[in-house]
Amino acid sequence: MAANYNSKDIVVLQGLDAVRLRPGMYIGTTGIKGMHHLLWEIVDNAIDEIANGYGNKITITIHTDNSVTVKDNGRGIPVDKHPTLKVSGVQVVFTQLHAGGKFNNSNYSYSGGLHGVGASVTNALSEWLKVEVCREGQRYFMEFKAVKKSKDKISGGVPVTPLQCLGPTTETGTTVTFKPDDRIFKDCLFDRETIAKRVRELAFLNKGIVIELIDENQVEELGDQVRVYNYTEGLKEFIRFINEKNTVIYKEPIYIEAKTNLIELTCAIQHVDLYSENVFSYVNNIPTPEGGMHETGLKSGITKAFNEIARNMGLLKEKDQNLLGEDYREGMTVVLAIKMKNVQFEGQTKTKLGNPEARLEVENIIYDGLINFANQTSSKPILTEIINKAKGAAKVRDAARKAKEITRQKNSVDSYSLIGKLSSCTGRNPLLNEVFIVEGDSAGGSAKQARDRSFQAILPLRGKPLNVEKKRLSQVLDNEEIRTIISALGTGIGSDFNIEHLKYNKVIIMADADQDGAHIRAILLTFFYRYMRELINAGHVYVAIAPLYKIYKKGFEKYVYDEADYDDVVKEAGPGYNVTRFKGLGEMSYMQLWETTMNPSKRVLIRVTIDDVADAEEMITTLMGDNIEARKKYITANANFNKVDKFEERSKK
Repeated sequence: MAANYNSKDIVVLQGLDAVRLRPGMYIGTTGIKGMHHLLWEIVDNAIDEIANGYGNKITITIHTDNSVTVKDNGRGIPVDKHPTLKVSGVQVVFTQLHAGGKFNNSNYSYSGGLHGVGASVTNALSEWLKVEVCREGQRYFMEFKAVKKSKDKISGGVPVTPLQCLGPTTETGTTVTFKPDDRIFKDCLFDRETIAKRVRELAFLNKGIVIELIDENQVEELGDQVRVYNYTEGLKEFIRFINEKNTVIYKEPIYIEAKTNLIELTCAIQHVDLYSENVFSYVNNIPTPEGGMHETGLKSGITKAFNEIARNMGLLKEKDQNLLGEDYREGMTVVLAIKMKNVQFEGQTKTKLGNPEARLEVENIIYDGLINFANQTSSKPILTEIINKAKGAAKVRDAARKAKEITRQKNSVDSYSLIGKLSSCTGRNPLLNEVFIVEGDSAGGSAKQARDRSFQAILPLRGKPLNVEKKRLSQVLDNEEIRTIISALGTGIGSDFNIEHLKYNKVIIMADADQDGAHIRAILLTFFYRYMRELINAGHVYVAIAPLYKIYKKGFEKYVYDEADYDDVVKEAGPGYNVTRFKGLGEMSYMQLWETTMNPSKRVLIRVTIDDVADAEEMITTLMGDNIEARKKYITANANFNKVDKFEERSKK
């Protein structure tokens, strides 16, 4: 019999209790990424002050107890009493959800924090938070703590005392120090490199700003405790950083900067000797990896301007057809940053700009900026290089178009590329199905035997796929293994990509735990990044982690997936244990493969994500490009050449 459901059964969560009860709704995860989100909320508030013309410096300090301080020299949070809530503005900001000065344009013309929950969510999920405000000649202080209300309930962000005035000061700004609650963020520590990447990006986007990053966990005597990020040329320096390991066609980036009644825009453009295009776009300092209206305007402005310039320079004759946008964007790197009021992001994740008015505004600014650039005498050699590269791209476009049609012609593709390769699953619901892309026929055969055919498909690779870096689309589609993957997934690629046609919810790369396997993973991830990036952004790409060892004896059996766990498992096994070292997936029986790597209840999968697009771009260019010295330098700095093979070590004893 169902229980009665009445008004008394409706639980009303007071203040910030809802945040502690369901933190994932506000920060996505209670792992290390969610914990860093607490910091971004406070940093973004400081950045918003500076972006709107108040202050020029932010200092972030990581303390040894995993607390962190963010200090800015902006105006300082209002300290007077709120007219309806009757408490100080500081208390309102840190205890009320959907409260802030960013819901109208009188105090913040441009803001990334449009939802007004940032500071209060950070407070709610912290063990304690302290805020100091310097404003109008006075210094103020307030402290908040997580308080145990009962045996099972802890309330976060509870004021310890009202706002206190500490006396006069000549400073202005806000200083926030908080410690994430380790009851929520278990075994999580702030990571300097993660913070440094975001801080560097913010410094590039806000020309002239000084951001100081101090890590008290580092040894001061070694000189690496303090890092300072300050870029006086802004996006010009950003695009040079992105293309640092590429061969550029012209050294000095094309730079466009303009302000209208609707938006402020800065843009840097530079071509390299690659074939893919890379657009890094931002709105109010927030990355928009899924693009949106500003990117649409950018691309149409580039196409319109370059076709006009090409004709004015005589590089396109009257009888010639206009080149397409994709021709001009071959090998083009663009960083586009706009600031605008009343931003409409599509989705809570703020990854795509929806404001239709931004499209025409950006198109006009980019067009005018490129035409003005063309009128400069020094621009002629650069424009000649760009247009000639685009004409070269146009010559192979027809071949690329014909090759792309292979992916659209289901009968010919399926009959040619998939016969004897893809072992489909019987389930017809794409949301439940998954496909394993498996290295080699041997492992593929084991995987076919091991799988649950009701929802698991197997696609063995019979040869090493093409490294698509520095390859044109027509060359990419000439590779049989790549064509097979495209056909199996059903989404198309590049401009024809449509995620709604995806046949599998999980695309799982399953390769050997050795150098060849790592190389195949890198090749496949490079392909997905270059031609199916939305597949990664939407969280559909995974890497399966296969065990390195099996440690066993009578009554004991355990698989080891990480070298760091080896000694602990050996200790757990006790004397008389045996070790099997798995050097490849093909060495496992199909039962072992199912038990360790394919069984959803026991396997270990890593979801592939892109947290920092510029950083991902640098990594792929370094590892998969043709700059040998850059790759050597990276490997030397990051590879562990002293790593000991536990199995070999044991065998020698």
